[in-house]
Amino acid sequence: MAYISRNPYTEQVEHKYASISDAELESRLALAHQRFLTWCETPVPERCETLRRLAAAMTERRDALAEVLTRDMGKLKAEALAEVDGCIATSVWYADNGVRLLRPRREHGVNYKGGVYEIVPTPTGVVYAVEPWNFPYSQVTRVLVPQLLVGNTVVLKHASIVPTAAVTLERLVEEIAGPGLLVNLFISHAQSAAVIADDRVAGVALTGSEGAGAIVASQAGAALKRSTLELGGSDALIVLEDADVARTAAWAVRGRHRNSGQVCVSSKRMIVLDAVYDAFVAAYRKGVAGLVAGDPLDPATTYAPLSSEQARADLQAQVERAVAAGATAEEVDIPLPDHGWFMRPVILTGVTPDNPAYAEEFFGPVTQLYRVADEEAAIRLANDTPYGLGGSVFTGDEARGRRVALRLDTGMVAINRPVIGGADTPFGGTKRSGYGREYTDLGLYEFVNQKVIGAGEIAG
Repeated sequence: MAYISRNPYTEQVEHKYASISDAELESRLALAHQRFLTWCETPVPERCETLRRLAAAMTERRDALAEVLTRDMGKLKAEALAEVDGCIATSVWYADNGVRLLRPRREHGVNYKGGVYEIVPTPTGVVYAVEPWNFPYSQVTRVLVPQLLVGNTVVLKHASIVPTAAVTLERLVEEIAGPGLLVNLFISHAQSAAVIADDRVAGVALTGSEGAGAIVASQAGAALKRSTLELGGSDALIVLEDADVARTAAWAVRGRHRNSGQVCVSSKRMIVLDAVYDAFVAAYRKGVAGLVAGDPLDPATTYAPLSSEQARADLQAQVERAVAAGATAEEVDIPLPDHGWFMRPVILTGVTPDNPAYAEEFFGPVTQLYRVADEEAAIRLANDTPYGLGGSVFTGDEARGRRVALRLDTGMVAINRPVIGGADTPFGGTKRSGYGREYTDLGLYEFVNQKVIGAGEIAG
C-alpha cells in the first residue's frame, strides 16, 4: 500500500513513504506498549504538563504545521491555521481539566464499609486510531490528547494521502515527550486487522466511511475490544419562515463549502420552508458564486481543490447518478484554475426518495435543496436519512429552534449556525453515523477502566 503526498493544487508528488514490514510493525507496537507501561504510572499533573508542552510546540510552529496540511490535502491556509489552533485548544483544555476529570469519585453503596466506595479512572493500554484525510491533525489530536491524559498511548494508521501530516505530528510528539506516545503505522488493511487483534491493543477509534467503520467494528467485536466510530453524515440545515434569510444563506454557504465540503458535519441538505425558499435560494446561489478558487496558500483564495483526483471523480460520478435518476444539477459557474483537482459547486434539486442521492452522503461541494410546506414536513425530511450526525435550525425564535432540535434524530444540533466541534463540546452521532463520543469527559472515558474500589468489614 503506497503512502504518497500529492499536492492537490499543483498535482505534483511531494513525498513518498514506504509501507512497513510485519517485523517493523511488531517493533512499533512493542514501542507503544513499553511506553504505556511507564506512561500509565506518570502522575496526572505531569501528563497535563506534557499536553501544555505539546500546545506550546504547536503554537511555535503554527504556520509550518498549517502549510503541511495545505500541501498534503489542499486545505485553505486560513482553514489549516484554524485546524492547528483547534489542536492547540484541545491540548490546553484537557491540560486545564485533566486533574478534575481523572479525580476518583466517592459514591454511596450499601455493600461497602461506611456505605462508600470509589470509582477510579484507570488507563487500559494502547489505543489504535484509524483516521481520515480531511482534518489530518484534528482527527488525530481529538483521540491522542485525551488518551495521553488518561495514561494510554496511541498507534496511528492515517489516510494514505496525508502521510506527511502523520509523520509531522509523530515527530512533534516525540520531540516534546520522547518516543512511544504516538507511533505512526504505514500499514496495509491486512496488517490493520492484526493490530486490532493484538493483545496489547485495548481498543480502536475510527473516523471514516461507513464501510470502513463496519469492517473495523466487526474486527474489534471479534476481539472483544472497545471501539468508537465517527462515520458519515448528511446533515440537514432547516430554514424556518421566520429566519433571517441573508444571514442564514451566508451561514449555509460557509457550512456547506468549508474545507471544500469535505466535512462529516457539513450542511449537506438545505430544507427550506416554502415562504422563504425563493429568497433563500437566490441569496445562497449568490454566495456560492462569490467563492474564489485558486492556490490554497494564497490568502485571497476562498475555495480550494478537492483532496485527490479520485475524490473528484467519485463525486462527479455520484452527481451523474443522481441526474440519471431524475434530479436536476446546476453547476455554479465560478472561474477555476487550469490545474488542481477543483470541482465547481453543484446544486441538486428534484431529489426524490427513490433517487440514490436521497440517502447518500455527498463528501464535497454538492448541495441538495428541498422545498417543504411547513415545520412538520421539514422535520420529517430531516430525519428521513440513514445518518444522524448533526444538523442545524435557523429561526428568529430560539425557543422554537430548540423544540425542533429536540425532534431531530441526530447527535448534535445547532441553532442559527452549523455544527462545529471543540474540546469543550461532545462530538458524535446516531444511526449509521456511528457510536461513541469525542471531546470532553465523554471522549476521555471511551478507553478508560472505571475501576470500583471499596472496603468491607473484616469478620471478627
